[in-house]
Amino acid sequence: MKKKLILESGEVFHGEGFGTELETAGEVVFNTGMTGYQELISDPSYCGQIVCMTYPLIGNYGINRDDYESIEPAIKGLIVKELCDFPSNFRTQITLDELFKKKNLSGISGIDTRRLTRVLRNHGVVKGKIVNADADENAVVSELASTTFPTNQVEMVSTKTSYANPGRGFKVVLVDFGSKLGIIRELSQRNCDITVVSQDVTAEEILLMDPDGVMLSNGPGDPEDNQHALEMIRGILGKVPIFGICLGHQLIGLACGAKTFKLKFGHRGGNHPVLDLEKNKVAITSQNHGYAVDQESLQDTDLVETHIALNDRTNEGLKHKIHPCFSVQYHPEASPGPEDANYLFDDFIQMMEDFKK
Repeated sequence: MKKKLILESGEVFHGEGFGTELETAGEVVFNTGMTGYQELISDPSYCGQIVCMTYPLIGNYGINRDDYESIEPAIKGLIVKELCDFPSNFRTQITLDELFKKKNLSGISGIDTRRLTRVLRNHGVVKGKIVNADADENAVVSELASTTFPTNQVEMVSTKTSYANPGRGFKVVLVDFGSKLGIIRELSQRNCDITVVSQDVTAEEILLMDPDGVMLSNGPGDPEDNQHALEMIRGILGKVPIFGICLGHQLIGLACGAKTFKLKFGHRGGNHPVLDLEKNKVAITSQNHGYAVDQESLQDTDLVETHIALNDRTNEGLKHKIHPCFSVQYHPEASPGPEDANYLFDDFIQMMEDFKK
């Protein structure tokens, strides 16, 4: 079926649709990963977004049961240069097209993804819509210009009820702002006794559980849309060790008096070099975020910058001067991507041990 992608800025890309025939609109972003499309599709941080894959061939190893990062995808759509119809991998169970049909998702293939990526790099992320080939382009552009997307993405993807992932080690409360299963896997491998709670949990409810540590997960959207989470963080800061990832990192920054801003086109992919300023070591990291902590705003806070991105020198890590609390902007659990930063989970375990003593 013929489809086209129309951007708010007026550009039109013609291609072939896959998945469902439904039209879909969202914020158009690009990801530079060569692999990991299954984890990307199921990453709750992509809630409300249409993702363009810069690597040309997508779907070549199919879809399997083990690589999901959530049960239900929150992504709005996928844009690829070439869709593989006949994947080759011993773990393959269904094709990417079959997954999109089952999950009622829309995608488009056969477009010039290099040209689209240049548009996004030059103009920044824009609103876009995957529509049928006969759709009125001017009408869609006008519709996109007047469309306001939801600001409650975290509420949309967070668990509604608490649940346990038992272990015999440290008791960790994982606040689910849109958590990837990779975070739970890493904590489980360290034998943590995990309780996953909703994004609207209060500081009092967390402290009543008497945890050894609190993990603030990744998640979608603008961190400033989560004011309730800032109160929660201020309420537990200094009373329990805290480790924040991605959105959790930004929320720690805001809760401690720093500011955040929206990046022009964000960091999304598995090849982002980050410098650890304390160890003077570089890690290649997996990233997926559209906002960053403003480094100048850290001056009047109790936060210290610990990591920076080598591509654009933006902030990638923080720690508190007084309390046991640290965070990173990237994904140490990878899923997908390199596992260079996996040691940060061990640092979290050590921080809980030190705090107990």
